[in-house]
Amino acid sequence: MATTELNALNKAQAYQLADITKTPPQFGAITPRWLTRFLEFKGLDAGIYRVNKVVEGETPLDVLCSSEKKSAEIPEGYVNYQQKPREYTLNSISTIINVDTAVEDVFSSPYDQTKEQLHLAVESLRERQESQIINNDDYGLLKNVPDSQRITPGNRAGSPMPDDLDELIAKVWKEPAFFLAHPRAVAAFQRECTRRGVPPAAASLFGGTFILWRGIPIVPTDKLFVDGLKNPKSKTGKTNILLVRTGEAKRGVIGLYQTGMQNEQSRGLSVRFRGVDNKGLASYLLSLYCSAAILSEDAIAVLEDVEVGNYYDYA
Repeated sequence: MATTELNALNKAQAYQLADITKTPPQFGAITPRWLTRFLEFKGLDAGIYRVNKVVEGETPLDVLCSSEKKSAEIPEGYVNYQQKPREYTLNSISTIINVDTAVEDVFSSPYDQTKEQLHLAVESLRERQESQIINNDDYGLLKNVPDSQRITPGNRAGSPMPDDLDELIAKVWKEPAFFLAHPRAVAAFQRECTRRGVPPAAASLFGGTFILWRGIPIVPTDKLFVDGLKNPKSKTGKTNILLVRTGEAKRGVIGLYQTGMQNEQSRGLSVRFRGVDNKGLASYLLSLYCSAAILSEDAIAVLEDVEVGNYYDYA
C-alpha cells in the first residue's frame, strides 16, 4: 500500500525557527560535599593555627576533697602545657581560568560564559578541598587518626557490622557528631543491618536524608576511597569509616580557612582578575586556602579495612 506524504511543514524545517531551552553546563564530578557542611570551620587572620595542649595525666591537678579543710593541706601545683604544640599552616589550592573576550562578547546569552567558567572552576576547587581534608599527607583526617583510635572489623569477612560502629562510638563517646563513609560502605552497612533485622532510622539534615546509627548520621562521601578509587568498578574493595566530633568548643575536628582576603568570593576563596593579554584572553586566578585540625585524640576514630562487597540472599 503506497504511503502519502503530508503536504505540511515537517519537523526538520520547523526546527530552524524553534527556540531551544538550554541548561547551564552540567559537571558530573560535582558532589553534595556533605563533609564541609557537617564540619565546623574556623576563620584565621594570619593563616596559621596553633593547637595548644595540656600535658595530661588522669587529672590535670591534684585537689582536696574534704569537709574539714583545716585537717589537711590543699595540694599545690599548676597545669603544664606542651612546649612545642602543633601548628597548622593553610594550604593553597589554585587554578587559572582563561576566557577569550571575543567569545565572551558574542556568546554570552542566555548564559554568561565567564560566570559559568568561574562557577565550574570553584566547584572543582571545593571538590579538591573536601578530598584534601580527608586525604592530605600533612593535615588529612585519615593520616592523623591516633593509633589508639584505629580499629578493624570484628568479623573475618571484613563487613562493617553494627558492633563495629558501636566500637567507634566507644572511641569517640564525647558528643560524636557524624560518621563519614563511602557510599559503597554505607550500602554495605545497610545490608548487614538488614541481615540482622535492625534497619537504621533516617533523618533529614542540611537538606539531605541520612541513615542514623545510635542517632548519629552516616554521611556519604566519595573522597573516602575504595581501593584508592572514588568510583571503583569492582564489586569488592576495602575502605575506611570515620567517626568525628566537631567544633572548637568541644575539642573536636575543625576545618580552617583564611578570612578577610581581597576579592573574597566565599569562605576561604579568592577570585582575582589578572587582566587581558594582547591576544584578547581574560585571565582569572582562583585560590582556596584550607586545612583541618584535630584538637584532641578522642575527637576522631577510624574503622579500617572495611570490605564493601559482601552480599546476601534474603529470600
